[in-house]
Amino acid sequence: MSRFGLDAIPLSLHLASVLGGLLLYVVTTHLRREHRRSPAAIAWVLLIVLLPYVAVPLYLLFGTRKLRPAGRQAHRHGAAGAIVGVALAGSESHLASPAPRWAAATLNGMGIAPPVASEALVFHEDGLRSLASLQALIDGARERIDLSTYLWRDDAIGADIAMRLARAAGSGVQVRVLIDGFGGFLTSRARLRRLRAAGVQVRWFMPMLRWSPRGHANARCHRKLAIADAGVCWSGGRNLGAEYFTGHHGRGPWIDLTFEARGMLAVQALDMFEATWAHAAGARSMASRRRLTETALPAGAHAAQVIASGPDQVEDTVYALLLTALYRAESRVIAVTPYFVPDDGLLEAMRHAAGRGVVVDLLLPERSNHPLADIARHRGLRSLVHAGVTVRFAPTMLHAKLVVIDESMALCGSVNLDGRSLFLNFESMTAFYDAQDIAWLRGWAARAAADASVYPARRPSIFRDTAEGLLLWLAFQL
Repeated sequence: MSRFGLDAIPLSLHLASVLGGLLLYVVTTHLRREHRRSPAAIAWVLLIVLLPYVAVPLYLLFGTRKLRPAGRQAHRHGAAGAIVGVALAGSESHLASPAPRWAAATLNGMGIAPPVASEALVFHEDGLRSLASLQALIDGARERIDLSTYLWRDDAIGADIAMRLARAAGSGVQVRVLIDGFGGFLTSRARLRRLRAAGVQVRWFMPMLRWSPRGHANARCHRKLAIADAGVCWSGGRNLGAEYFTGHHGRGPWIDLTFEARGMLAVQALDMFEATWAHAAGARSMASRRRLTETALPAGAHAAQVIASGPDQVEDTVYALLLTALYRAESRVIAVTPYFVPDDGLLEAMRHAAGRGVVVDLLLPERSNHPLADIARHRGLRSLVHAGVTVRFAPTMLHAKLVVIDESMALCGSVNLDGRSLFLNFESMTAFYDAQDIAWLRGWAARAAADASVYPARRPSIFRDTAEGLLLWLAFQL
């Protein structure tokens, strides 16, 4: 009896731990109405059953995806109360939009502020031009500079940007810098101390060595933007490092995209920065309180809108827009991304688009800076090729993120086509609706693909197929 009792106690505790962990998972998922992908849900359940003592703390730390449960009022990052509206010149309805009807309905339903007019818009395919734009933005600021980055290298480019920010702060400009806690792990602490000493406000987003009681330690801030005087913004895919602008280690710069916009688009970008800045400080409220008036879109203006994606949005905004776009595309879809590890829903939408006659082109680097992502992408790429999608590999590192739908919309920003970027990270894409802007981005994609080779979808060995499946399940779900 005694031995039976002693043996039964650990077993009962283990069963209680398993049941308690599963109950915690079910209750939190139900109360927060978490929309979790099936492979991720299966992975969490199996981990809780097999290793409850490890899984439960991990779930509390990493398991929650959203700051707001689904179904609550979405905050419109363009404004919390009054949203910046766009009325087409000559239109009597303030609901008129330059966006295709399906895009406008989708984004409006998710609480995204509508398109605005940019007084000037310039894209940068060349790293030196992008760097010059960022330097001019910092040097030209008179009142405030707000900058967000994922990586900040300890190299000549990083030092130059730091020097300019410190100089601006010394001249009386309010300077705020937001750095991701993981991406900026190797950022020079001495540099940051000098920036703070110069008057720059530096804030870490989810520091690696600080526990988050809200369960979002797995979410990173991947948004890359700089705003000066709430009137001009610089944004896109480039971090602060030599590889994004001038090249490093004897190699040329990565293929990437940024843009500079003036006008109301910078105000939308600033509202998104304010929300992210507040979250980094632990604030619960993510909505900006700026009240903006409705403006008309003059003829010839660049129509665009900032789309925030991540835990601060009730819905998976960019993911939902991409699904809608793929199902509504009529002639052609162009997608450019450095990392391609999407979920089954996005793969299925791309296959369906190709199956009904839409020309779908996907451009990736032949070898990215993340080897695991390069291995994991092949299973999805083979299925796309078999469905009629054209997949090409650029010979050099390509870091740009771009999606063009027909001639009606183009998306450019920080979102990669992988699960982490689409479902976990704080990200940003800008939707462009002006015909000339869309044509420029389509032309850029053609130039980027000029030296690319067509991906050969070869049948994998059993070992390779098993390894890819395990990698997808273990590394790209939690």
